[in-house]
Parts: sequence; structure tokens; C-alpha cells
Amino acid sequence: MGMIVEVETGDEDDAVLVPPPNFSMVEDCIFRSSFPSPSHFPFLQTLNLRSVIYLCPEPYPEENLEFLRSQNIRLFQFGIEGKTEVSLPILRDSIMEALKVLIDVRNHPVLIHCKRGKHRTGCLVGCLRKLQNWCLSSVFEEYQRFAGAKSRNGDLTFIDKFDIVSLRQCLYSIIYQYQGYGSKKRRLLYKDENLQKPRLASF
Repeated sequence: MGMIVEVETGDEDDAVLVPPPNFSMVEDCIFRSSFPSPSHFPFLQTLNLRSVIYLCPEPYPEENLEFLRSQNIRLFQFGIEGKTEVSLPILRDSIMEALKVLIDVRNHPVLIHCKRGKHRTGCLVGCLRKLQNWCLSSVFEEYQRFAGAKSRNGDLTFIDKFDIVSLRQCLYSIIYQYQGYGSKKRRLLYKDENLQKPRLASF
């Protein structure tokens, strides 16, 4: 699952921008892919990224870090092991924290990636879809479209049982707007009209 983008330039040869494998738009200003290599950096520049959510425990390569620094892109790392059997409490906590970063529009545009853009990325996107009230069959279909033959039943079970209620409760403590409650600027991608604004302590 990939694409090649041709960009018209003034040169004799057109510049060809190559996205990372498994690249796709999840939502407006949210993207997913496999691990980007330097050959993908010119394409990533066109996304005007503000943040990268990296879901592997291994240190980020220096050449990738240098690219992020040069573009003023912030890195959020959540070290989830790529093994078939992952500790569920660790996976749950990591996905929960990554979701908080993902739904905060101050971090957008954002790229989510792991190694192949299949399992760990698929779990995070699947949990986001649950937060967006997607039906479970559609969530699973999207996961399987990217995972292909490597689809893991354990991932599907994790997505199915992920407690969105806990995340919604966390939103009570997240300030909803940038500057006070009078601002109309959205801070969160997720919006629940039933959420009560946290009370401000009076001094």
C-alpha cells in the first residue's frame, strides 16, 4: 500500500516524492505509515508536520531526529514491543497516553508510525475509531486492510476490549480550549457535548 507523488518543478526532470509504505490519511491532519527512511523525508516535508507519534521502544535514528529538528517537529515516543504477545497493561497504558497526544489538535498535523505501520499503529488508530463511535466491524476492516495477512487476533481483541470510558473520563481534566472557556478554538479532536468543563479553583 503505497503511492508515488510527482511534483512539477522547473527542472528538466520532475521531482518524485515517495511516501513511506502503508502511508495513509486517518483524518484531516492525522497520518499513518511505516517507519520513514531518509528517502521519504521530502514527502513528509509536504505534510507540514508538527508532531510524530512513534510506537516502538528502540531509539529513534539520529538521521530521523535530525530531520525532525530541521523541521521543528516534536517527537512523542511510546515504547510498545512488537512481539505477538504484549503485556496488556503496558499496551493499554501506552495506547491511552498516545491517544491523549493524538486528539490534542495542538499536535496536528501528526504522523503515527511504528515499524511496518500495521499492528501497533493499527491498535492506536483502532482505539481512536472507537472514540469516534465507529462500529466495531468497520474498525476491524480498517485494521485488517493495513495488516493484511499479518493480522493479529490479539490486536483485534485488544481494540474490542479497550475501555474508551476511561479515556473519556480523562478528558474531564483536559482544558478544552486554548485560552479560557470563552475561546472558540478547539483543542481536542474528540468532542462530547456531555462533557462538563472542569471547575476552576477560586483563590
